[in-house]
Amino acid sequence: MMKPDQTNDAETLALGALGWTLAEDGRAERLLALTGLTPAALHDGLGDPVVLAAVLRFLESHEPDLIGCAMDLRVDPADLVEARRKLEG
Repeated sequence: MMKPDQTNDAETLALGALGWTLAEDGRAERLLALTGLTPAALHDGLGDPVVLAAVLRFLESHEPDLIGCAMDLRVDPADLVEARRKLEG
């Protein structure tokens, strides 16, 4: 089981990644289309590790997005992958 501080770090990173993803309309539309999330489900799931992990998995599925997001968040792409793993438990 993860420690609360590890979960919080992963959630914080995932929320940053979500913000990055939603900053571009095309990427945001792709997120919704590929994950099956609706805008309401996404909004309601902001604190849900499953939803946050889905956002990170979406980025992992397209390496240019993963790298671009990591660069903007000033983290290593592997940090985003690790955050997803932590959120999935």
